Amino acid sequence: VQLQASGGGLVQAGGSLRISCEASGSLFSVSSMNWYRQIPGKQRELVAGISSSGSTNYAASVKGRFIISRENTKKTVYLQMNNLKPEDTAVYHCNMNGRLRGQWDYWGQGTQVTVSS
Repeated sequence: VQLQASGGGLVQAGGSLRISCEASGSLFSVSSMNWYRQIPGKQRELVAGISSSGSTNYAASVKGRFIISRENTKKTVYLQMNNLKPEDTAVYHCNMNGRLRGQWDYWGQGTQVTVSS
């Protein structure tokens, strides 16, 4: 399984950006998908998650600004980020995990999001 994240970049505060993560293999539709972010020197933080059934959860710091969604036919999870703030600057990583006759937990490489003030 490989997770390929894309869509990061530089954006001004108040702007929007959508990042994507495409998975390979056959586990996507039965997996929970999550976006984490990491700032140098700080612990990795769960930003948003979406279950295989579509239930979502968000960190308090992004609730109301970020939207996570998934498209099973494309094996892709998205994170729409609106009203971005400089403190959202981080490397964003996607994670795929689940349990079905065994457990799995995969990570993709990160994509850099930089928000300028």
